[in-house]
Amino acid sequence: MTILTGKAETRRRLRPEGSGLLRKVWEHRADYAYVLPAIAVMLIVIAYPIYYTIELSFFNTPPGLQLRDKIFVGLNNYTAILTSPVFWTVTRNTLIWTAGSTFISFVLGFASALALHRDFVGRGILRAILIIPWVISAVAASYIWKWIYHSDFGIIGAVLVGLGLADRPPNFIDSVNTVLPSLIVVNIWREFPFAMIMMMAGLQTVPDQLLRAARVDGASAWQRFWHVTFPHLRNVSTVTILLLAVANFNSFIIPWIMTGGGPSNASHIWITHIYELAFGRQRWGVASAYSVLLFLILMSLGYFYVRALSGNERKDGSA
Repeated sequence: MTILTGKAETRRRLRPEGSGLLRKVWEHRADYAYVLPAIAVMLIVIAYPIYYTIELSFFNTPPGLQLRDKIFVGLNNYTAILTSPVFWTVTRNTLIWTAGSTFISFVLGFASALALHRDFVGRGILRAILIIPWVISAVAASYIWKWIYHSDFGIIGAVLVGLGLADRPPNFIDSVNTVLPSLIVVNIWREFPFAMIMMMAGLQTVPDQLLRAARVDGASAWQRFWHVTFPHLRNVSTVTILLLAVANFNSFIIPWIMTGGGPSNASHIWITHIYELAFGRQRWGVASAYSVLLFLILMSLGYFYVRALSGNERKDGSA
């Protein structure tokens, strides 16, 4: 008994005095030791690049100058960005690209999920066909659509001319007025299957008992959808929209491969403009400042995404 008491006293003395947080860390020190290698890798791969990007945003790096010889300019890069007309053009393009792609992809995905939720012959085949755009490589899809939109050899232009609906093939991605909507169409084509899958999963959680009870009470199809189905899909809808918005803010492959930001910056969005500044013009400081602003926007979207997931967990826990 004396030996056991002595060991307990020794463990008590080894425990750090102070806040409850430190005591909890000490009590779970073995658990933290297991995840320490993963934390170290994350610090090297994620934390350090973020820190270096933030640091580099306060320096000027003229083309031809080595990074070690960078010039400290404070907030001048941020000031130059916010006062540049190109910034507002790119921001407008980014907002149109993100809002249009996210909203229409979600609506089409939701409608497709509702249609495929019913039992009919060939539902599995149709579901597999609709998923194809999502599983195709974004690079391959971009080159395919670039050929489809081609003003001389594109399929759409040839069909329109052949049917007599146009005198000449339209310039989808070579015109300032049509390039961004054309790219949004391609992005919607690739993304709506993701929204469809998410909403189909959400539809599986709607209790059949409530739908049958509403049908017995004489509720119409619209009333059953609005008062029974949609409330159960509110959380998954929020998560899906946020995931689509984050993906569209970071979407790079389609606009860069198809247009490279042209013509006349008409299809440049933030991520492609950052890439051009960094690797095309070697303006690392300005590109880093752009990246910091984009990081803050994505962090705000991530905050709402975590809140949506936390709301789902609390709801499931209370249920």
